[in-house]
Amino acid sequence: MKITTFNPQIVTKNAEPLVLLFEELGFKKRHEMENIGEKDFTGIRMKDENGFCIDIAQTDSELPVDRDIMAIRMNVDDFDEAYGLLLSRGFKNFYGDKIIETPVSKSAMMMSPTGLQINLIQHMKKGE
Repeated sequence: MKITTFNPQIVTKNAEPLVLLFEELGFKKRHEMENIGEKDFTGIRMKDENGFCIDIAQTDSELPVDRDIMAIRMNVDDFDEAYGLLLSRGFKNFYGDKIIETPVSKSAMMMSPTGLQINLIQHMKKGE
């Protein structure tokens, strides 16, 4: 398994103030994807001139806590291998057994027993 992207991610109910904050810090929106996972998530990718990235995910789903969640976004080339590795280390899928699949990606928000959140993602290449 190879990690292809690794950066902080914030999961929130209201992305707008966070986007404005990071714009003030010098980040610019790279892209925004709406209606991810049965129209539940909006994903916003931001990057600064030094190449640092932050992702902000807005959701209508119930969060396990009443505040924003700090997570690590980790893109991998083999979702199933990474998912199995995290499960074997005690992580649990935030959504039970549900894997969010779109035509271009596969993902699951994983939570460790101590609260570490990893948003595990594999972007699908044509033919996969």
